[in-house]
Amino acid sequence: MSDAALSSQYVTGTSRADIERALIAAGKDVHALQVADLAMLEDYHTGGRIATVQLADLVDITPASSVLDAGTGIGGTARYLADQFGCAVAAVDLSDEYCETARWLNRLVGLDDRITVTQGDVTALPFDDASFDVVFSQHVQMNVAGKDELYQEARRVLKIDGRLALWDITAGNGRELDYPLPWADLPDHTHLSTPAALRAGIEAAGFTIGHWTDPTEEVATMMRAIQALPPSPLGLHAFVPDFQKRLQNLTAALSDGRLQAIRAIAQTR
Repeated sequence: MSDAALSSQYVTGTSRADIERALIAAGKDVHALQVADLAMLEDYHTGGRIATVQLADLVDITPASSVLDAGTGIGGTARYLADQFGCAVAAVDLSDEYCETARWLNRLVGLDDRITVTQGDVTALPFDDASFDVVFSQHVQMNVAGKDELYQEARRVLKIDGRLALWDITAGNGRELDYPLPWADLPDHTHLSTPAALRAGIEAAGFTIGHWTDPTEEVATMMRAIQALPPSPLGLHAFVPDFQKRLQNLTAALSDGRLQAIRAIAQTR
């Protein structure tokens, strides 16, 4: 994704202020914030916190595990993993604004000692070879044209028997998508693979697929339920422009097969 596309899609200049305003509107004390207080607004991917939990449950993470959240956004996955498993998490994102917001939220919930946040590109990770036991990649590859580099870098920074935990959206039946979507304002901003091409690219990078499921129907049902929830100050709409329209278009495309969901665990070989 180009810097210009990143700016229009993910950078508003107000994400921290918008999130703080939403927390206060929801009656939260930002000076005595708990990790659970952020659960409704910090997981910027389909299915939100439920999807994060489902993916993490497929990986054996312990307090000794070294974990990378590659494409962390405002840091929801990193905070969940650090809090739930007591592990050290490195988080990387291309957006300086999201990195700063993630660091601020980490401090507010007292997890800044377990999580380090670095601005960087997932296709050129700023980490040494064999640094991590697990790499999480959730809703990142749709913005990445160079998927070979994306998965080769994940393989490079993983240790022997390391695992890639993947939660992603792929192309479906080939019919035209409606925009905006959560990851793209325009067709030029999206780089969707078919499930087969995505799997082939991961395997070509040096992984063996251990778990590969298509939970599209389940996720579409979940997203329709989320749409039906009563209004709340807390949610991705707090800091993502036009989020309700993005959510509507995503849910429709998952429901009619234009998009597919993939959940996978791959191991280094």
